[in-house]
Amino acid sequence: MTMQSTPKSEDWFDLEADRLHEECGVFGVFGHPEAAALTALGLHALQHRGQEAAGIVSFDNQRFHAERRLGLVGDHFSDARVISRLPGRQSIGHNRYSTTGETILRNVQPLFAELDSGGFAVAHNGNLTNAQTLRKELVRAGAICQSTSDTEVILHLVAQSRRPRMIDRFVNALREIEGAYALVALTDGKLIGARDPLGIRPLILGELDGCHILTSETCALDIIGAKYVRDIDNGEVVVISEAGVQSLRPFPPQKMRPCIFEFVYFARPDSIVQGKSVYEVRKQMGVELARESLPEADVIVPVPDSGVPAAIGFSQASGIPFELGIIRNHYVGRTFIQPTQGVRELGVRMKHSANRSQIEGKRIVLVDDSLVRGTTSVKIVKMMRDAGAKEVHFRLACPPITHSDFYGIDTPEREKLLAATHTLEQMREFIGADSLAFLSVGGLYRAMGYEGRDDLRPQFTDHCFTGDYPTLLTDMIGETPRQLSLIAEAS
Repeated sequence: MTMQSTPKSEDWFDLEADRLHEECGVFGVFGHPEAAALTALGLHALQHRGQEAAGIVSFDNQRFHAERRLGLVGDHFSDARVISRLPGRQSIGHNRYSTTGETILRNVQPLFAELDSGGFAVAHNGNLTNAQTLRKELVRAGAICQSTSDTEVILHLVAQSRRPRMIDRFVNALREIEGAYALVALTDGKLIGARDPLGIRPLILGELDGCHILTSETCALDIIGAKYVRDIDNGEVVVISEAGVQSLRPFPPQKMRPCIFEFVYFARPDSIVQGKSVYEVRKQMGVELARESLPEADVIVPVPDSGVPAAIGFSQASGIPFELGIIRNHYVGRTFIQPTQGVRELGVRMKHSANRSQIEGKRIVLVDDSLVRGTTSVKIVKMMRDAGAKEVHFRLACPPITHSDFYGIDTPEREKLLAATHTLEQMREFIGADSLAFLSVGGLYRAMGYEGRDDLRPQFTDHCFTGDYPTLLTDMIGETPRQLSLIAEAS
């Protein structure tokens, strides 16, 4: 069995290096006089989905206007002068976490191009699993790529389509791509939304004062006082114009398989995803975890902030008191680096500190949402022991993460996933806990309201736990149908 090598020292003490990083967030407004300002507010609410960059494109019925920045939404789009440069009643926005492409300004979305049929801007949450293959074909055909983002592939496919209407060009592009996507696009007089055929990535329709909203999560509707209308269906394309909302179904019907990690980790707790309260689902994950693996203990301690709802459920199901045994400092940035190893080792205490009064002399159960490489867990367990914990039991409110993601979650390579290279006992020894247990796949599905996982027709995209990838992974394993047809034509 391959054992995980020790991480680089700078990663060992960076808590953020041992987390699953967010995908991206998209937001769009049609028909509101303050479209750009609403979009900025929506992006604020979606900030948890990406913190590296943000951008907004607006349309004023004559021209498109774009503002794209590296950094947080509030660093740039709280400035009234920036919003004033985005006139119009239509706009789309994007929060970026770079699952593909470098963190540079030319990769910041929405991407925009002037096509022969008019301007076209697009923003994308997710990942295309044939983007590299398509990019090579496009470049060989003469395309000039300005970014390293897979979203630009969509832009070029739209540009190369010979269909007369922009929406038909857009649908043609969707038929070429594989993987996971929730898209918002802006054209001359239309806001377009699209969700991949399996509905892996989320997209929601809302309404505010007769104006239409597209967004990744309901929490972005709440911040602007908009009401939820419905989820965009898997494989659906919606076209919003002055005539209203038109729904197109360009793909053969398939059973929906939304990403289960929206419930485990990504979505904000106050969001509603596929009709389910994320907060309530996470609490139920804790309930199921307590039913499956309850140690003798004195106190339940969440690893903040992501472990809090599951820890509440664990406490309620077990009857063991819930206490904030770890206090999180919310005012520490990610870029703090101390010059010496000895001082850098103290960096974990800048973000999390032990609440000794609730820890000392007690048998504690640490509850977290997931375990990736395990380096953060090592530091948290040690912190608990340093604070005088008598025993430290670690519980994870999701199954072991054993496979990498290719649909928009920035997971490490498989050999860096602790559960992919270690047995349960080896993981327990690695993090230094007295016991270690994960929620089972069946328990996760029960928390979602199902009796268990339907192995013949899985209800969710859960490949990180099961290795069951629901789409082709062309860039990883082989040729696309398009490539094969081109080869056949050439021969």
